[in-house]
Amino acid sequence: MVNTRTRMSAIVATLGLVGSLALATASADESRTPGSAAQIALTEVARAQNPTAGAAGPQDTVWIAERAGTVRVLDDDGLGEPVLDISDETTTDGERGLLGLAFDERFAHLYLSYTDLEGTSTVDEFAVQDGTVREDTRRTVLTQEQPESNHNGGAITFGPDGYLYIALGDGGGGGDPQGNGQKLDTLLGKLLRIDPQGGDPYAIPEDNPFADDPDARGEIWSYGLRNPWRFSFDAGSGDLLIGDVGQSDWEEIDWAPASSPGGENYGWSRMEGTHPFRGGTEPANHVPPIHEYDRTGLGCSVTGGYVYRGEAVPGLAGQYVYSDYCDGTLRSLEIEDGRVTGEHDLGVNGGEVVSFAQDGDGELYVLAIGGTVSRVDPA
Repeated sequence: MVNTRTRMSAIVATLGLVGSLALATASADESRTPGSAAQIALTEVARAQNPTAGAAGPQDTVWIAERAGTVRVLDDDGLGEPVLDISDETTTDGERGLLGLAFDERFAHLYLSYTDLEGTSTVDEFAVQDGTVREDTRRTVLTQEQPESNHNGGAITFGPDGYLYIALGDGGGGGDPQGNGQKLDTLLGKLLRIDPQGGDPYAIPEDNPFADDPDARGEIWSYGLRNPWRFSFDAGSGDLLIGDVGQSDWEEIDWAPASSPGGENYGWSRMEGTHPFRGGTEPANHVPPIHEYDRTGLGCSVTGGYVYRGEAVPGLAGQYVYSDYCDGTLRSLEIEDGRVTGEHDLGVNGGEVVSFAQDGDGELYVLAIGGTVSRVDPA
């Protein structure tokens, strides 16, 4: 957590959400940049009430989650009235609230990731029929108690394999006091992979890396994460990218190829990025980030985004777009075989960026906690 930063404390006191989602301005080393940045603009398309997440929905829509517990639909007519409201079942203290939503491939089910009134991380499922949520079908898929009100993670999405991936932070408190990042007997500090339709309440895929390990939780796909606030799969390659919030000094973006069998150890809390944390020893199986940067600039909290696969901005094609909660500048990485070959400042600021959304055509939207929902357009 970023308790030592005066500015961050003020932000937490005012907004109480991303508190310690942590990224700084992009790396000062621009020497690897092979070309000029894509020319983009941000077009405000709607205003929401503290938007936290978005996902492509049925009939060319984008569904937006609002922190207090409402879900609204963005279409050509703008942002409609709430189509789902669980605000009487969520808590918004600390970094809590409605933090993620996802549809399965056929838009037959909607999944919400939120913290309940006790602060427990919860994933619920709703059947969807003709684009309408059937609230009477609601069921709870997964829960995880949270010892603190920060580092909840909360992002969820379906991978190219059709399984549901769930990001959970290390349980909060500064420096991972319980060591959850490296423990395999807890879901905290992990990226999970489950089959929500395969069992009651879910099934663990047989090829999960720890599915047959009696000393580990079979749901775990990868571990050693502090607060994987936002992650995504590249719609073109299937590669996985995770923006993991740092503790005090370093922010990181982690990567795994689509061919990965899982089991990656991203190092927390023995490592913060590529650096030993508080005298920690680097694990032998540590998978270092493909990108890290320090907090000497304006940034404080990485907001992971998406590899751009739209058509509106050809110069951005194939680049990973991300931002920072405190800095707000949109930046991009060119990545080849898990190695960053170019870094770009895209020259626009999205405000206090907490999330990105990708529509069915691969176009990107930027969500700021203050309420703006903006589309990435050509300049």
